[in-house]
Amino acid sequence: MIVGPIARVDLGALRHNLAVCRAAAPKSRIWAVIKADAYGHGIGHCAAALKDANGFAVARVQEALGLRAIGISKPLLVMEGVANATELGAVLSMRVELTVHASWHLDLILSQLQTNPQPTPQRVWLKLDTGMGRLGLHQAEAIALIERVRALASAQAPSAPLLELAGIMTHLANADDPTHPMTGEQCEQARALAERFGLPVSIGNSAGVLAHPAARSDWVRPGIMLYGGSPLLNRSAKALDLRPVMTLSSQLIAVREMAAGTLIGYGSTYRCPEAMRVGVVAIGYGDGYPRHAPTGTPVLIRGQRAALLGRVSMDMISVDLRQVPDAAVGDPVLLWGQGLAVEEVAEQVGTINYELLCRLSSRVRMVHDDGAMQAHTQEPRS
Repeated sequence: MIVGPIARVDLGALRHNLAVCRAAAPKSRIWAVIKADAYGHGIGHCAAALKDANGFAVARVQEALGLRAIGISKPLLVMEGVANATELGAVLSMRVELTVHASWHLDLILSQLQTNPQPTPQRVWLKLDTGMGRLGLHQAEAIALIERVRALASAQAPSAPLLELAGIMTHLANADDPTHPMTGEQCEQARALAERFGLPVSIGNSAGVLAHPAARSDWVRPGIMLYGGSPLLNRSAKALDLRPVMTLSSQLIAVREMAAGTLIGYGSTYRCPEAMRVGVVAIGYGDGYPRHAPTGTPVLIRGQRAALLGRVSMDMISVDLRQVPDAAVGDPVLLWGQGLAVEEVAEQVGTINYELLCRLSSRVRMVHDDGAMQAHTQEPRS
């Protein structure tokens, strides 16, 4: 057995979570969001497992190019759009749909297309800022661009349009709170503009799909829910019928008998209140485990909860074994996943489940399983 952390990715759970999305929004087409290496789960394996999605959404051009390079032929959406002419030139011939969130985006695309027209029109989504305050066009800007594109299409031969308006897109700022009134206002703005011009609309993220019927639009863009993380405040993934896709585990590499008063770890921030057994686990911030995880952050050993003690080191953490008296060197230690929800760990750490899943380093061995996850009591395999 090779010692060190391993992340098991249950592709069956990934497909289950896609089905949950489909059931929640049965009339919607689905952009499965696989940006950031599929939220740290491995973009190639996840794209293959999510073949029933209608298309894939990524953040950046580089991610779209990588998917095309490994043979992914489904529709792709680049949600941040292109940053410059070099990026645009790289994707123009690859049937990649682009987000336009500023007027200069449209200028750039049109200038390239007028010089090097494509056999098929370039599909673009106009990003409407309905209150997120990040990327997007204000309503007057969006209207002007729609009218500009339609005027251009009217002036061209009908058989050779340069651009095709795929639809209107917006992003929800507070959908994680099912009671927040802003979500309904954002949905209303986006739908009204889309209906005015007879265009499809894409609104729902994971939280929108699960909690806001008005966000279940022509296209939805589920992300964290696909990977088994809850997108909603005060609602667990289990309550939403979402299954954890990643189970992160490592092993005990030492079990020590510590006297009362013994100090643990850098900074000596934990003092043993009594004589106690302390385990050392082969994982640390060098693997992507959060350095700021506090004493008390839970792990599972032999199906029992144990607590992190002291500061997280680069390669190791210490854990309290008083609740696991039979723990021994070599025992698997589950950090999050099947049996310990990633959002519970995230709450303890003071972050969100997205960050924990995305931050694992290349030192963590990743195994993609196409069947049911093995129980955390079993020995990890390479």
